[in-house]
Amino acid sequence: MMTSARLLSGALLVLTLLVTSSEAGTAGAPKVDDALLSAMQRELQRAGAELGKLDPAPYYTSYAVYDQEGAIVVGNLGSLVNSTHVHHRTGQVSMRVGSRALDNTHGQNRFSGMSSGALPLHDDPDAIARVLWELTYGEYRKASKAYLNVKTATAVRTAEEDTSPDFSEEKSQSHIDNTVLPFHLEQKAWEEKIRKYSANFRKYPEIQNSAVMLLAQQTELFSVASDGSRVVTPKAVARLMIQAEGQADDGMSLLRVETFQAAEPDRLPGETEIAARIAVMAADLKKLRAAPLAEPFNGPALLSGRAAAVFFHEVLGHRLEGHRQRGDEEGQTFTKKVGQSVLPTFLSVVDDPTLASLGGTDLSGWYNYDDEGMPAQKVEVIKDGVLKSFLMSRLPVKDFANSNGHGRGQAGLMPTGRQGNLIVSSSKTIKDADLRQKLIDEIKKQNKPYGLYFEDIEGGFTLTTRNLPQAFQVLPVMVWKVYPDGRPDELVRGVDIVGTPLAALTSIELTGDHPAVFNGICGAESGDVPVSAVAPAMLFSAMEVQKRTHDRVKPPLLPPPGFEDSGAPAKSGGAE
Repeated sequence: MMTSARLLSGALLVLTLLVTSSEAGTAGAPKVDDALLSAMQRELQRAGAELGKLDPAPYYTSYAVYDQEGAIVVGNLGSLVNSTHVHHRTGQVSMRVGSRALDNTHGQNRFSGMSSGALPLHDDPDAIARVLWELTYGEYRKASKAYLNVKTATAVRTAEEDTSPDFSEEKSQSHIDNTVLPFHLEQKAWEEKIRKYSANFRKYPEIQNSAVMLLAQQTELFSVASDGSRVVTPKAVARLMIQAEGQADDGMSLLRVETFQAAEPDRLPGETEIAARIAVMAADLKKLRAAPLAEPFNGPALLSGRAAAVFFHEVLGHRLEGHRQRGDEEGQTFTKKVGQSVLPTFLSVVDDPTLASLGGTDLSGWYNYDDEGMPAQKVEVIKDGVLKSFLMSRLPVKDFANSNGHGRGQAGLMPTGRQGNLIVSSSKTIKDADLRQKLIDEIKKQNKPYGLYFEDIEGGFTLTTRNLPQAFQVLPVMVWKVYPDGRPDELVRGVDIVGTPLAALTSIELTGDHPAVFNGICGAESGDVPVSAVAPAMLFSAMEVQKRTHDRVKPPLLPPPGFEDSGAPAKSGGAE
């Protein structure tokens, strides 16, 4: 359960999943044929007729195909280190054996509900049908065996606390969107851009490792189901990520990451803005290198909007995902708190995956239909501090029998209830510029030597299972000590925000009036999915931090090439 803007982890994820078309399309232009969808439909009907004669027989089967094209371009110090263009299709077969009340996916057996594999890239109906046939019968063998094990286990175990069905009954969907998105990537042109962008790092000898990466993808999801549903939805995204790493004298690794996202590559920032951001990143790393180590602390704190957004994603958002409300493994922090206050009364939370952008910023977590073929819905999860609902897939929980369009998963993994665009709003706001003084007032009130201001965050993670502490850890990168006596703020390093949700969420005092967006990739049981979190800056009466672990590897003994003379000017070099 992690969301992170770290460049390397994001790169490895997207390299395995994504890719982008290098051919331009015209918005609104229909595709010529639907050979893939027709082949899927025919094989589904044939399999249903044959498998329906068996005992046990499937009561629900669906096929999904993720047709993905994309590119990854990586530059380092003015040179290309990777430029890849990929096209692949992932076919997956989902099958339910038994009944909605009890089927093969019950409890810890969700893995038995899906099989996946590579599908032919071209619309060859016979080849497509052959792969789907193989996946279908492999999946039936797995699902039928799991169902027999589920029935045996159910017979010898005590009754579960939540006896909801294993699969919700929903209205069949028909949504065919075959338009070509206005998405175009000139890969050669972007190779030159990435070379130029990455060359900016040549002038900063204190930066040991750096990279500039373009990740672009265009995905078309085809799905058909035995209940008559047919859904085709396209989506495109382009992400530009910049990473810089340094090292303190005590061996601690220092990291700065900037991420930009847009619906198409042409909307990403240009050369001037990128150079300015890289200069700020280099200055931050230089200051972090000289900054003292932070000490464990519990006291007043101010989170910037981005930091507060990550905080809410980790501390609250994961615990509002529907599947975490049932089962013997989950901590169920909020399961029995529907209708009760879980936040201060001035805070409300919605998850709205139907929003493609907010305030001019494109959102990672938007989609029209989820990965179970259900239409995306705006869900009011908390209103005026009171818990109202959960983020539901087609796995029911007590008092929530239906999906609200939040069944999400990485291609090849069973979808679960997941966050999309988690948006926090407040009715107790002041101008952002006035929050600092409120922090100082709180420090004086508590007679603390200082408070903390969390300016930027790289990500975080949380634990929700019963066999581990119900704790979270948020990973800030720019943290300042704020003194109540007028001394200048002091940058510190090596600190993580820690705590437990029920304690942390009750210490919010007030918020700023300007929401900020954090776009990232979130990993959980159903794989890695793009998400967004939106929140205003927040003042906490108490925030606990701990020292971050780090290695003791000494920094390099020699300066980087070109900086042998400490007084020599940087060799910017430029892209060749």
